Amino acid sequence: MNIQLSDHFTYKRLLRFCFPPIIMMIFTSIYGVIDGLFVSNFVGKIPFAAVNLVMPFIMILGGVGFMIGTGGSALVAKTLGEKEPEKANRYFTMMIGLTLICGITLSSLGIFFMRPIAYFLGATEVMIEDCVLYGRIVLAFNTAFMLQNVFQTFLTTAEKPKLGLLATVVAGVANMALDALFVAVFRWGVAGAAFATGLSECIGGLLPLIYFLRPNTSLLRLTKTRLEGKILLKACANGSSELMSSVSGSLVSMLYNVQLLRFAGENGVAAYGVLMYIQFIFIAVFIGYTIGTAPIVGYHYGAGNFNELKNMLRKSLLLTGTAGVTMMILAKILASPLAQIFVGYDPELFEMTRHAFQIFSFAFLLTGINIFTSSFFTALNNGGVSAAISFLRTLVFQMLSVLILPMIFGLDGIWWAIAVAEVCAFFLSFAFLFAKRREYHYM
Repeated sequence: MNIQLSDHFTYKRLLRFCFPPIIMMIFTSIYGVIDGLFVSNFVGKIPFAAVNLVMPFIMILGGVGFMIGTGGSALVAKTLGEKEPEKANRYFTMMIGLTLICGITLSSLGIFFMRPIAYFLGATEVMIEDCVLYGRIVLAFNTAFMLQNVFQTFLTTAEKPKLGLLATVVAGVANMALDALFVAVFRWGVAGAAFATGLSECIGGLLPLIYFLRPNTSLLRLTKTRLEGKILLKACANGSSELMSSVSGSLVSMLYNVQLLRFAGENGVAAYGVLMYIQFIFIAVFIGYTIGTAPIVGYHYGAGNFNELKNMLRKSLLLTGTAGVTMMILAKILASPLAQIFVGYDPELFEMTRHAFQIFSFAFLLTGINIFTSSFFTALNNGGVSAAISFLRTLVFQMLSVLILPMIFGLDGIWWAIAVAEVCAFFLSFAFLFAKRREYHYM
């Protein structure tokens, strides 16, 4: 069944269209998870903590790709809905050019300043060399990682989500195989994990680039264009919520690490690292769903099909809410087995991780609805509302929670912080949906 953006989406059609980007995001999240799994079990908990410490900074730089991809694809989808395909292709090409420029620049700066950045993030003397080594190697491949993030959204907009899934699955399998080879067999330590991630990102970023450089059957293709500051600024402003999520999430992770070093030492940082790895996979389902739905919303908004906007909002809130309940239950059931896989070699660390994940799992109840609402406004080309939801959800609410709750509940307050932040974001999301209902006619 060939599914087009202009279609009416039933639950079956919507899930079929969103399934490839969901699986695609799950495989993308596997990169860091597999690194952590092999480093923890074959190198040790101190190198594992070192990888976790620099990961937030790496994700900030990679988040620029998400910003360009989500903001740019929303603009391109809206332009396609307005029946201007040539202009859409020019905008698409601009976004790829901007990604290459930003990727090379940010990677060079990150590699050069990696050591002071690692110290700033709180690296101890026993962790610093692993932090610098892992960070510099991964950042050398950051441009490919940014391209992969951009193409994940644009392949869905081009009505080729299965192609995006194929590229990501190949990259994910390569990452697993290379981690096993470099870390478990060759014993290259954190350097092996970093090279495994970087080489797999090249697959995920360069295969779609080759596809769009050649004649293809999708809605989009790379064409001659020039960088237009106004268009690039509009796309980046619209996608700022995704960058905000990456930046604020990374900043909050840094604060978590500082608080955990204070309340639980390096074991706390390692336990939090396990939670983040598992969260990456769970949250990937919601992010993949928004990658699938955003072009649909953008297209119908550009075409003025308000009944389809109502349809997408109603179905998406029900689906993300149901998925949230399912994930919370699943997280509680899997708390012990997952902790055993990552840190079963250390009984004290295992028990801390298991207990933390039992508390942490409540956050999944509302996470999907909050992520979708932010993405929904991005697709409507309202970057301001989208950024406000992301900024308050991932930075302000979490930062306040992780600072205040430990003063009352001790270490457990840190594990409860994200769940409390999601509750606050849930009320904020619905306040914005209600306030903007007449402007966009989705209710």
